[in-house]
Amino acid sequence: VVSTQSTEAVVSTQSTGDVEAKMPGILEATRDWFRIYKVPTGKPMNEFAYKGEWKNRDFANNVINETHGYWNALMSGQNAKINCANTTVTSSKSNISVDEASGVLGSQPEKSGDGPPVAASTQDHCFVSRTVPEKVCH
Repeated sequence: VVSTQSTEAVVSTQSTGDVEAKMPGILEATRDWFRIYKVPTGKPMNEFAYKGEWKNRDFANNVINETHGYWNALMSGQNAKINCANTTVTSSKSNISVDEASGVLGSQPEKSGDGPPVAASTQDHCFVSRTVPEKVCH
């Protein structure tokens, strides 16, 4: 993610090659983080599609457009198995008023008990140290 406050970075960063040139090490550090962030909870390291290769902007835009198409189909009511009731997407066939939504929420049973116990492993903190160039932190 590039800060939109950094106009120069946004305008001049057009590819992963540009990111690596401007912020050496940030791509590898990002991949490392996504690879190991679940390990402290006992899960295996994540594996990446496409053999971990970075994909280009056109690929990313195609994924975004495809996913948006699925979302539009969902909001238009093309999947009757999923209740898409909402108060914010006014063009949605499932759009309901705030009063209707309050009624739905109010008709739900009250919470009973405290729920399942919290696993001790979720309370662990692990820190992974990795040396990266100072430029990455700017």
